[in-house]
This record gives sequence, C-alpha cells and structure tokens, in this order.
Amino acid sequence: MPELPDIVAYLHALEPRILGQPLQKIRLTSPFLLRTTDPSLTEVEGRTVGELRRIGKRIAIGVDGDLWLVLHLMIAGRLHWRPPGAKLAGKQNLAAFDFPNGSLVLTEAGGKRRASLYILRGEEALRSLDPGGIDVFARDFDSFRAALSAENRTLKRALTDPRIVNGIGNAYSDEILHAAQLSPITLTQKLKPEEWERLFAATQGTLKLWMDRLRNDAEHGFPEKVTAFREGMAVHGRYGKACPRCGEKIQRIRYADHETNYCPRCQTGGRLLADRSLSRLLRSDWPRTLDELEALKRR
Repeated sequence: MPELPDIVAYLHALEPRILGQPLQKIRLTSPFLLRTTDPSLTEVEGRTVGELRRIGKRIAIGVDGDLWLVLHLMIAGRLHWRPPGAKLAGKQNLAAFDFPNGSLVLTEAGGKRRASLYILRGEEALRSLDPGGIDVFARDFDSFRAALSAENRTLKRALTDPRIVNGIGNAYSDEILHAAQLSPITLTQKLKPEEWERLFAATQGTLKLWMDRLRNDAEHGFPEKVTAFREGMAVHGRYGKACPRCGEKIQRIRYADHETNYCPRCQTGGRLLADRSLSRLLRSDWPRTLDELEALKRR
C-alpha cells in the first residue's frame, strides 16, 4: 500500500501537471470505484484544480466550488500519467481523469477491487475521511509518546494504526523499528524513556529520508513504479538477506497478507519471534534463538 512518502511523491508529481488545470472529464470502467453519489461526476467535470492535499494515505484533489475528489489506493492501486485521452484497455484500468495536458489513470492489480474514489462537498465532509492519527512532523516528542502509549499496543500495531499515526503502513514501520533498534512486538507502555527518544527520532528520520528520495525521483518523471519493496530498504522485503547494520540474516513474521521483517540481533536481542504458521507446525521445536535456528537447519 502506498504510504506517506509515496503519497508525498505522487502529490509532488501531480502539482505541476494538474494544479490550475481544468478537469475535463472523468471516465470510470469499474462501478465499484466510486463510493459516493452526491455530488455527481458531472458536477466536478469542467472545474479547475485549485489544491492538492494528503489525508493519511489518501490523495485529495480540490476543484472550484469547494468540491473534492479523494482517492484511496489501498494495497494494489497505483497512479499513472498518460497522454491526453489515454485508452482504458484491460481490467486493471479503473479510471481516467482527463486534463488538457494528460490523463491521470488509476489502475489496480489483482482481482480484488479495494481502491476507492469519493466526491465530497466542503471541508467538513473532507475531514470525515481523516481517521485521526497524528502527523509525526506536526507534533513534538511528548504528544507523539502520548498518542502511541494511550493504549497498550505492540509497536508495530501502534505505528500502523491510522487512528494513532498518520500515513505509516507495513513497509515503513519495519524500517522505522529497525532504525530505532526496537522489536515490533514490544508493548508501547513498556518502553523506556531512551527507547521512546530513539523511536521518535527514527520515525521522523526514516520518513524524511524516503520522502526526500522519492520527491527527488519525482523531479525526473512521474512515479510509475511505486512499491513497498524499494532498493535501499534495511529490512522490509529482505527476508534472508544480511542486515546492513550487523550482517545477521533478516527474519520475518507472517500473518494474513502481511509480513513483518526485522533483524533479530539488532532488534530482539537475538530472539526469534514466532511465525504463526510455522510455530504452530513446529510447536515445541520452534527455535527461540539464532543459534537454535542454525542447529535446526543442520539437522
């Protein structure tokens, strides 16, 4: 799922392309994309784009008359900049937003249709889509700590809950926790003062690093290859590869459609975190340490 740095890159690329331009037409190929009925598509068409915003992991496009188009790309939705009037061939093409200088095309890979488009009127309606998580760049250390420790959650859950923190998902939470050298399953109310300081610095530092990188890439062309697995990431998507800090092999916890990656030496004191499916299978044979894991592999 595109997260805060990816959404910032999209907005950076969209600004010179659609800001001040009339939205000539909206073409939908999927009836499931549009989640609202009033205002209608025709009310938005012909109006000029006056503002672009990020609402969590959503992209909000404001046009004349205080109307807003809000796109939530979910897991597999992506945006592409195409020539004017681009054809929407293939099942992955869900919509096109036509401007005089090009078409913004929304695609979604896979068979599930989770991406959404809302058309809203006014600031109050726009705010209703905000899940309420804090912006880590607009809050100080104390408010960051208060938000994450209000409930006793694991760090992974707290960072990725949009009601607690704004814009962070599976990929960048892995990177943040590795930078902070903290276990993803540590409970927020168990953190020591120095660990809170590391977490706050790592959250801001990691997000800023990737925002700057992706914004710079967007200077050279529209971000067509938005992915959760990027070259240069420390742990996310790097299961079995060497940790860039200590050289130990990256491990993972798998659950549902998600995967948490971590370095056992840097983050968990050498302890292996139980993978749900494998730990059920192995039961008492589940390795608890790196040494036990290596011994199990040699059997």
